[in-house]
Amino acid sequence: QVQLVESGGGLVQAGGSLRLSCAASGPTFRDYRINWYRRAPGKEREFVAAILWSGDWTYYADSVKGRFTISRDNAKNTVYLQMNSLKPEDTAIYYCNLVRGSLDYWGQGTQVTVSS
Repeated sequence: QVQLVESGGGLVQAGGSLRLSCAASGPTFRDYRINWYRRAPGKEREFVAAILWSGDWTYYADSVKGRFTISRDNAKNTVYLQMNSLKPEDTAIYYCNLVRGSLDYWGQGTQVTVSS
């Protein structure tokens, strides 16, 4: 059973930065994708960014493109989401998600709050 633990959330002023981490533990394998999603109060879950285990493919939602960067350190089984130029509308609970074929794992989420 894969376990995902997010960390790095917090309160930051608009224009500031945070780096989220998603640490994976349990069985190790290749050929997976890690996604970051977020859910703002009263809104649907929203895709944020994705990266392949190899690191040679990344994808971003238009709303974060140019401000957020997803990366991975396979030696540490950790994926990062560097968030710069944060806006109040980035306020949400951020979740990491590991997908491999039919396998689908989620972390518990980390709160990000951006004050104006």
